[in-house]
Amino acid sequence: MFTYHLSFASPCYLAILAIVPVLAWLSFRRLAALGPWRRWVVLFLRGLLIALVVLTLAEVQFVQTNDRLTVIYLLDQSSSIPAEQRQQMIDYVNADIRARRHGKDRVGVVVFGRDAAVEIPPFDDNVQLEHAIESVVDPECTSLAAAMKLAQALFPEDAAKRIVLVSDGNQNLGNAAEQAQALSAAGVGIDAVPIRYSTRADVIVERVALPPDVRRGEPFDLRVVVTNTAVATARDPGNVRGRLELRATAGGRTDTLSEQAVVLPPGKRVFTIRQKIDAADFYTYEARFHPDRPEDDAFAENNRATAFTHVQGKGQVLLIEDYEHPGEFGVLADRLRRQGLEIEVRPSNQLFSTLAELQPYDTVLLANVPREHFTDAQIAMLARNTQQLGAGLVMLGGPNSFGAGGWTNTEVEQAMPVDFQIKSFKVVPRGALVMIMHASEIAQGNYWQTVIAKEAIKALGPQDYCGIIHWSGTSQWLWAQGLLTVGPNRDQMMARLDRMTPGDMPDFDPTMALAARGFSGLPDAAVKHLIIISDGDPSPPNSGTITTLKNLGVTVSTAAVGAHQAAGSPTLSAMSAATGGKYWVVSNPNNLPRIFQREARRVARPLVWDKRAVHPQVALPSHEILSGVTSDIPPLTGFVMTSRKEGNPLTETLLTSPEPAGDDSNTLLAGWTYGLGKAVAFTSDAGARWTTGWTGEPMYDKFFGQMVRWSMRPAGGSGKFTVTSEVIDGQVRVVVNALDKNDEFLNFLSMGATAVGPDMKPVSLKIEQTSPGRYVGSLPAREAGSYFVTIAPGVGQAPIRAGVTVPYSDEFRDRTPNDVLLEQLATVAPKGGPAGRLIELPPEFTKRRPATAIKTERLAKVDPFRHDLPKATNSQDAWHYFLLASCCVLFCDVFCRRVHVNFAWVPPLAAGARDWVLRRQPKAAVPEFMQRLQSRKAEVSDQLDQRHAAARFEPVSPPAGGVDPLDEASQPVVLPDRPAAAPTLDKPKAEEASYTERLLRAKKKVWEDKK
Repeated sequence: MFTYHLSFASPCYLAILAIVPVLAWLSFRRLAALGPWRRWVVLFLRGLLIALVVLTLAEVQFVQTNDRLTVIYLLDQSSSIPAEQRQQMIDYVNADIRARRHGKDRVGVVVFGRDAAVEIPPFDDNVQLEHAIESVVDPECTSLAAAMKLAQALFPEDAAKRIVLVSDGNQNLGNAAEQAQALSAAGVGIDAVPIRYSTRADVIVERVALPPDVRRGEPFDLRVVVTNTAVATARDPGNVRGRLELRATAGGRTDTLSEQAVVLPPGKRVFTIRQKIDAADFYTYEARFHPDRPEDDAFAENNRATAFTHVQGKGQVLLIEDYEHPGEFGVLADRLRRQGLEIEVRPSNQLFSTLAELQPYDTVLLANVPREHFTDAQIAMLARNTQQLGAGLVMLGGPNSFGAGGWTNTEVEQAMPVDFQIKSFKVVPRGALVMIMHASEIAQGNYWQTVIAKEAIKALGPQDYCGIIHWSGTSQWLWAQGLLTVGPNRDQMMARLDRMTPGDMPDFDPTMALAARGFSGLPDAAVKHLIIISDGDPSPPNSGTITTLKNLGVTVSTAAVGAHQAAGSPTLSAMSAATGGKYWVVSNPNNLPRIFQREARRVARPLVWDKRAVHPQVALPSHEILSGVTSDIPPLTGFVMTSRKEGNPLTETLLTSPEPAGDDSNTLLAGWTYGLGKAVAFTSDAGARWTTGWTGEPMYDKFFGQMVRWSMRPAGGSGKFTVTSEVIDGQVRVVVNALDKNDEFLNFLSMGATAVGPDMKPVSLKIEQTSPGRYVGSLPAREAGSYFVTIAPGVGQAPIRAGVTVPYSDEFRDRTPNDVLLEQLATVAPKGGPAGRLIELPPEFTKRRPATAIKTERLAKVDPFRHDLPKATNSQDAWHYFLLASCCVLFCDVFCRRVHVNFAWVPPLAAGARDWVLRRQPKAAVPEFMQRLQSRKAEVSDQLDQRHAAARFEPVSPPAGGVDPLDEASQPVVLPDRPAAAPTLDKPKAEEASYTERLLRAKKKVWEDKK
């Protein structure tokens, strides 16, 4: 099934192999001394060595080719397909997998709506889907491209790839055709199974249309566009009866403008309702259709549409006060009303829920309101309302404001011209907070404990200490060091919280004693607070532990949650009462984050400066807010310390306090431009606590009136602008018509615009001129909800506000199957393979039959597991193996050239092996005396050979008789009378001695010559 071959990442290096024959020819003669056999072996090794090195340089790879196939089914789970039809799709996929998959082919399933999720990863088995899809996807949109992209990421590399798209093709997000081209380039084939269904009659409220120039006191026509998708037949005209209701919301109040019985024939119909606006405000209109028979309407989600308009009047101000201290800023509200400002006072338990509710107000005042009264979404709305929509934001001081109110590390702090954290430890005493976690047995206990701990840490300053104790077999700190300074460790603390898994603590005493030891090691902590969240089951602490905590100045607050019974615990209540803390009974876990935010603010109390009266110092007397009030500002008795934003030239510090001296935490009043709006921070209050001496002074009205007016959204301008906004093809289209005072076109304006969508994320909007006095811009409307647009026409012009509401997703607007798109996707041919197929769903799956009862031959004729795609290849680097082999060959080459191996031992060894195999008998033993004789003979032969080799022929002096030794051969030889006896074995020593002496003399002479 698998085959392998070699490939090269750098094949150009293979040209070096051409020198192998040349090197062999040059080396053949030079290696002649090695002998014929060794020479050929060395030549072979050298050629092999060069080949291996060249293959290494060419980055050789092992390429595996196989015929395995991976098929991934993409299953559409969007709301445009009826639930019954979605179940039939699951049955089809299960039956197709059982009948078609074979061998080692893999199969996987991806489900999708707005997004995509893996239901079954690719697996080589006949996997089956459950009747209920386990993966969670948003069904209100269809994104074929997202599903195809996820499938491409899931495919393994060692198999051919095919996608089977089971959908109605009704996409309203992404570009499936573009993604199909990317799949084609990657060699992925696409088969499509179109899902067709009978479309029920559906009534769609298309939109509510308002004229772009609604004016106060002038009547206008409001139009509601309604479509009935039924098809008239001879038996049924397709009429749908029901009620059309129109409501208007303004100033937090909703009124029904009209309600009439209507009969909707098939097609589109427009209802016109005459309206008039008498008061300036932000109006939201909603049209809703109520069918008399629910079965006549397929979807209720598309039975409503909304639109909004803003009628300008006098500047309006929203003042939000703490609902637990009502009337604290009543004096300020009354004095501002006397100056002609429209003030609405709203308690913090009746806050806004949408960004649209903030649009009637030109500025928002946060009057000593703690952070825990706001959700994260509401805080984001306040910041976007200023940054993108141009409204003002003013924060007034108090013990529940700025950093003392827990607003640290929020988007409101980013919008303010000051930081809520104090960087100087010399000014603000440190606080210490310890949290004991024992709430794991409640529903999602670990999740809630992580959330509340993070919210508490966010409220702490950089110099504060924080520690968390949980029970994991024993009581232990979450971070081993115990209590750590928050500033440099905040991110690490947040990360460690995600891995916290506290267990069921049996006893409070060891844990609280551990906390007491941690507090005792912090002599510089001015405020020490302990928070315990528990179900109250552990044994109560000893009285000695409570006494120790009280002596250390530690307050203990407890949150009782219900796990095995109703919330509430006498043990927790007694601990809080004994130490001066707060006892909370929590029946809803959603309230836990606010409780811990409030308790963490106990540690932030030192941020309030109220030691003695101070006289404000004017830092910027020319500013509009201080116009006419710089000479008679009375002293104040307290404020919340903040820090100046470092390195920001937009910040304007207007008033400062002389104390604390020499520090940047003494700002009283600062302002700046934040995006399109303005933000002001006044760190003292408005007369109820720290500025009581101001209320009777003339400067009071001027100071606060000018502060609020400076922050308000600008109004008026020198031109006439009408704005039209609508949703077309998934885009919010904004059209601006610009005229001057003489009704002449305003051309060549440099318009800038920003928008805020339902997700509260800012989006840049490009406005371009398309004709005289006409400017057009658009942005994608991907989610249902309100889109607010703020347009800056140019210098000297007030911002223009517009917007549009997308009441429901396009999934409920267009419910016609898109067979054309599915056929287009299937005809895209993958690289190296044929185009895909359009697979018709067998009629058996449109009947209510169990999937197991459908026969295999009844399935579609097109087999998704057909092997007509190019075989998959999988490459693996192998150059390192060839490099290792070349090293081994190099060693063999050097060994063969430098080392001569004598193979004389081979024949005896072979003979011995042959004898052993043939079991031959050894020869008869040679007599002992013959062995000695042969041994002696061999010894004498060796001695004679050594003498002959060592004999030296040197010239010697003639003897005294004058006979030349060279003539000795011509002299007569005197033979002895009898032949010399043959040497015997017993007389060789005299000759050996003379030979040894001559050898020693020769060696001695050699050494003397060297010296």
